[in-house]
Amino acid sequence: MSETELPAWGDVAGAADRLALSSSPAELHGALCGWLAAGGADVAGWLAPVMADAALPAPQPGDALDRLRVVSAAQLGDPSFGFQLLLPDDERAPQRAEALFAWCRAFLGGFGLAVGDKPLSDEGQEALRDLANLGAAQIDEADDDSDEEALAEIEEYLRMAVLLLHADCAMGEQHRQSLH
Repeated sequence: MSETELPAWGDVAGAADRLALSSSPAELHGALCGWLAAGGADVAGWLAPVMADAALPAPQPGDALDRLRVVSAAQLGDPSFGFQLLLPDDERAPQRAEALFAWCRAFLGGFGLAVGDKPLSDEGQEALRDLANLGAAQIDEADDDSDEEALAEIEEYLRMAVLLLHADCAMGEQHRQSLH
């Protein structure tokens, strides 16, 4: 596995189960990315601060949760915008959309824990509002094939929104300009 490829959904789910975490892989990745995007510390013991539970142990070095942190931090700092969301491989739009909405809710939680009083650009504030709106969205089970395309567009927008927020909070103004 490369340092820029996220661990598989099933590997993250298995590692979370071993630690008795009640969060899905999407929620774990969303919370971690929110934490990192807001400038939270990239530390091996990320679970405790990101999940706001001091009793959580640090992931084992090299396990799926450790690789999730390492790869996520690398992707957020990738100058070629290689950041990806960890979503299930399920081809059905409603299941992927539900995981995406859960990812957004968890991102907001992790972001809120780490952002403090860091200022956001106007674009960053708009991106954060959009993430909140997506986190509050509901699934319409009567979806059709056009939703696959819409979901792909939302995923792409989220990738860029997260990178913008990371640039605002963790990288500084000079790096944020390169996103435009």
